[in-house]
Amino acid sequence: MPAPPRAPQSLARALSSQYGLNVFLAGLLLLFAWAVHAAGVGRRDLLALLTALALLQLLWMLWYVGRGCAQRRLIRPRDAHAGARWLRGSVTLFAVITIVLGCFKIGYFIGYSECLSAMEGVFPATHAVHTLLQVYFLWGHAKDIIQSFKSLERFGVIHSVFTNLLLWANSVLNESKHQLNQHKERLITLGFGNVTIALDDHTPPCNCSPAALCGAIAQGIYYLYPFNIEYQILASTMLYVLWKNIGRQVDGARPWKLRFRVRGALAGSALGLGALAATLGVVAVYLVRIGRSKAKSEAALGMFYLYAMALLLLMGAAGLLGIRASRAAAPAPDEARNPARQLDADLLVGAASGSWLISWGSILAVLCADARPPYSWYSLPYALLVIAEKSIQNLFILDAAHRQPPRRRDLVRTLRVVTVCNGADPAPPAAGGSPGGSPGGRPGPGEEEEEREREAEPARGRGGTPRTACCARLRRGLPRRRVLRNVTVFLFLCNISLWIPPAFGCRPEYDNGLEEMVFGFEPWIIVVNLAMPFSIFYRMHAAASLFEVYSTPRFRPDFRQQGRLPSALRRCRNRAGEGAVLNPAPVSLLAGIRTAADEFPLTGSGF
Repeated sequence: MPAPPRAPQSLARALSSQYGLNVFLAGLLLLFAWAVHAAGVGRRDLLALLTALALLQLLWMLWYVGRGCAQRRLIRPRDAHAGARWLRGSVTLFAVITIVLGCFKIGYFIGYSECLSAMEGVFPATHAVHTLLQVYFLWGHAKDIIQSFKSLERFGVIHSVFTNLLLWANSVLNESKHQLNQHKERLITLGFGNVTIALDDHTPPCNCSPAALCGAIAQGIYYLYPFNIEYQILASTMLYVLWKNIGRQVDGARPWKLRFRVRGALAGSALGLGALAATLGVVAVYLVRIGRSKAKSEAALGMFYLYAMALLLLMGAAGLLGIRASRAAAPAPDEARNPARQLDADLLVGAASGSWLISWGSILAVLCADARPPYSWYSLPYALLVIAEKSIQNLFILDAAHRQPPRRRDLVRTLRVVTVCNGADPAPPAAGGSPGGSPGGRPGPGEEEEEREREAEPARGRGGTPRTACCARLRRGLPRRRVLRNVTVFLFLCNISLWIPPAFGCRPEYDNGLEEMVFGFEPWIIVVNLAMPFSIFYRMHAAASLFEVYSTPRFRPDFRQQGRLPSALRRCRNRAGEGAVLNPAPVSLLAGIRTAADEFPLTGSGF
């Protein structure tokens, strides 16, 4: 039967993407108009648009969830790679903080209700409900592959994607305005008196009682914005994968389970936690000293640059070490097309471009400035290290994450080598079937090679010296795997560490003042405000990618160094006696293969 034409779905994909882009551009233009105080555009108009878009998405999600409950007996295909549990857990954590932020905004509205529009209270309440339902929707339906009502669902999902992007842009703009006001106040202390410091203040023109509580709420709102920004961008990426999966045909292959075990990565964990503790101390000192006086501000900038350069050097060296170890005997790259994986790679490189833009601006400022304060020379090596470190880290993550999963015959070979190395010679399979083979004892497709290997490897293991060679081959990969686990954990904690400073106001690109003198105040501020959100998002996304890389089977801790056998082999040996020959019958062999996949890293391929 001929396949149905795909033209209608291609048309629906193009129309829905154009609809979403137009909604996003219209919202961005309204955000820009409010930011520059355009005539006739107020905060109320912006919040009304965002509230309407959020309500429309709420209606679509309720319809989708209701239809799913009505058709719960139907078996829906699902993308096992989309919406990983750790990703949904991260979204949930950031969503809880986003709801707390909404409560703060409602309290702020109550305090200033005399001079604020009703939309200042309606929007945070709507956003809180929107966040609750969206988290529930992502937990239950992020893996769905929609095969019915596809044209309608494309518009609903793409509307959700760009609604979250607009909410993200709104949070970024509010947080950037707050940081810009603080930056303008600090510039005077550094001696840049020729820079205009007129504050872009949106404080309501009325009093709030009690004033201390209102001030604490207003300050707390801006400390919660970084978590809200991460929530919106993560939710939009998960919804985008859902949109890409509409109508997609997937195979029945099951992915590896992600299991995070700290064992075997003590050195990387210790160094990473040390970097995290140092980061918290540096950020605290920086925020306390910056803006107090010119001498204290210069000392704070110098301290931050020295700390950041040392950490970036360590991260770059760790990334190079990880690349070298991973490519020593890595399996072939996985060329299968997957929307979630492709989006991760694109976001990683795209988000890094934000900090690269700022770094090149700092390099040009140092080289072209007429007068250079002493601390400004630190920004040149700092900018070069940022460019190099992110390039190396991207190579490591992309190389490690895009690898084929272990093949079945590799697992059989691993189990056989483990058995031989521990003093038992695997006997041929029992009559009536082969391990994982076809019924009736006939080898299935691709199993002839395994039969030849099964005949050859026991012979190689009976002479004493060949058995030693098997053990040597088994242990050859242990140092490499330990290096990779430690490198991954160390980079994970370092990316968390480098996410904290810019997210909470420690931004030397704002405070050193050199770039403003070269490029001009307004142009440089525009560059930083556009690029900084991507730079902040990069660190969180890189940490998430490293977590996923570490949790794959290639990075699981091995127990060979502790003298442990996989549990299935131990059970077989205990039953038959320590010196008995193991007979890997189909059931026992398959159980051992599963255990080897979970507890014992591969020897012939992988990390």
